[in-house]
Amino acid sequence: MSYNIAVAGKGGSGKTTVAGLVVRYLKRNGMGPILAVDADPNANLGESLGLSVRQTIGAIIATFNEEKINIPPGMTKEAYLEIKLNDAMVESQGLDLVAMGRGEGPACYCYPNLLLRKFMDSMSGNYRYIVMDNEAGMEHLSRRTTQNIDELLLVSNHSVKGVRTIARVKELVEELKLVVKRQSVIINMVPDGLDPNVREEMSRLGMEPTAIIPLDDIISESDIAMKSLLELPECRAASAVDTLMAELLKNKVSA
Repeated sequence: MSYNIAVAGKGGSGKTTVAGLVVRYLKRNGMGPILAVDADPNANLGESLGLSVRQTIGAIIATFNEEKINIPPGMTKEAYLEIKLNDAMVESQGLDLVAMGRGEGPACYCYPNLLLRKFMDSMSGNYRYIVMDNEAGMEHLSRRTTQNIDELLLVSNHSVKGVRTIARVKELVEELKLVVKRQSVIINMVPDGLDPNVREEMSRLGMEPTAIIPLDDIISESDIAMKSLLELPECRAASAVDTLMAELLKNKVSA
């Protein structure tokens, strides 16, 4: 079975970058094969990893519905769609990517989420690690896209609002009784140590940061130049994620 790592948090917290740096760590340390899953409808994890997404699960479903494709005799709609999902797989050496994309209609991602979950279950035996970048906020949790997770990385930017958002995510995980074996709080884009207001709010909410990722110009320069995070040179942000992952994977959670 694969080891499942999910990244969630407030919009603008840099969670996609964190997900990309997690993949970078795994790939550089020969921990493949890896499946990267972009569960954000505004898919951009592929760009961060230098992989070009040709199809998304949402687009495949929309095409199926709009064109009323004839299903081969004796095959169910679900079985046919599962076959078509292979078109959404982007393959590379030691790393594959699948993106959810948009849903069937305005603000509807229920069916793509269901298929994505089933697809991940069927593929889990083929990968050592699955890294899922979730959409901003808590919607993916309420729809139970993220479940049976070994590591849930809760990413906040360096703000009180961001810290409050991940506190609500933690509450929702408990409320929905999701299978999440371990949660880690990550404060991202920190300029020069935690601001006292952020630290005080975390203390009030009963949270301690598992990792602090510094604000790093190399990350923003790489983003502007549209360079893959997999090719990122050594820098402070990548080093912080490397240290986090080395510690987490040294002490893997078990059932």
